[in-house]
Amino acid sequence: MSQEQHTAADVDVDVETPPSNIFIPPSVSKSAVHAGTSYTHLSPLPTHLTTSPDTPCVLGIDEAGRGPVLGPMVYAVFYLPCELEEKLLTQTHHFDDSKALTPHIRSNLMRSLCSPGSDLHGSCGWATRVMSASDISAGMLRATGTYNLNNQAMDATIALIHDVCAAGVNVSDIYIDTIGKPEVYQKKLELVFPTKRITVAKKADSLYPCVSAASVCAKVTRDAALEVSYEAYEQKSGPEPGQQVESSMATKGWGSGYPSDARCKKWLERNMDPLFGWGPECRFSWDTAKSRLEGENACRVDWPEVEDEEDSMKVTSFFGATKGSKDVSDQRGEMANWFGRPATDVMS
Repeated sequence: MSQEQHTAADVDVDVETPPSNIFIPPSVSKSAVHAGTSYTHLSPLPTHLTTSPDTPCVLGIDEAGRGPVLGPMVYAVFYLPCELEEKLLTQTHHFDDSKALTPHIRSNLMRSLCSPGSDLHGSCGWATRVMSASDISAGMLRATGTYNLNNQAMDATIALIHDVCAAGVNVSDIYIDTIGKPEVYQKKLELVFPTKRITVAKKADSLYPCVSAASVCAKVTRDAALEVSYEAYEQKSGPEPGQQVESSMATKGWGSGYPSDARCKKWLERNMDPLFGWGPECRFSWDTAKSRLEGENACRVDWPEVEDEEDSMKVTSFFGATKGSKDVSDQRGEMANWFGRPATDVMS
């Protein structure tokens, strides 16, 4: 079963569709989104940690957009002092799995996190890795060994943890929503971060407040990136980070970006170039895209057979006969003529 088939089986399209009032957080880079490049955003260190850098912190990790055919997959980390997690995230702001929160609540939480002077901004930090559709597809379709989505996700997770630790955050505990079997994922991370207490669990985004907060950061960032990406088709200047978008262009166009969404299917059909397909917002490695590019409405492309690079670099190939040549000198090969022709050829 493909990644998109596995995800589409239980996706709630309404929940995954960007809301009509989208907050554009600073984690959305317009230039990178339009270019189809992946990038990382780190928030400034919260004041609480700049004044007390040795404070032990808890860090949660979650993602958004694993299964869509359109748009990026976003990994997010969220960290704060261990002593504040329950009081600040659960009791005060009521963080929960992003799918259990309304779009309005998600946007308000993210706006508060990004607003200097708020308790979230002063005590919490966060970071995102926006993995573009282009880079996801390039990894999954590369000729020299598939770089599958699980491996890409693992590398993004490790890189984000490294980035936060390198920024001077004293991370003591890490909680992660699992990829595959929790015990296997956890052992891999424990080998990379042997001094951290790591917990990998299913449904971690509904069990641990810091993971719930990470899921909100990931979801709001992906929704905003979809909106910014769609502006290329609307030929408008689009929203800037920190702005609130009252009417979502993307929602009216491609919807959630999931293969099971009828709006997404119609958009793909209406906007497919018969030769190039779609723009950098599309995951060409998904069956939904590949089947259309191989269909009757697409141009057939015959790729030349690529010569084996290993064979072409053998020294003996320079001495071999040139296929189809009647010239005796050509039949001896290129390097054979560098030192003159044999006397038998000259006298004959």
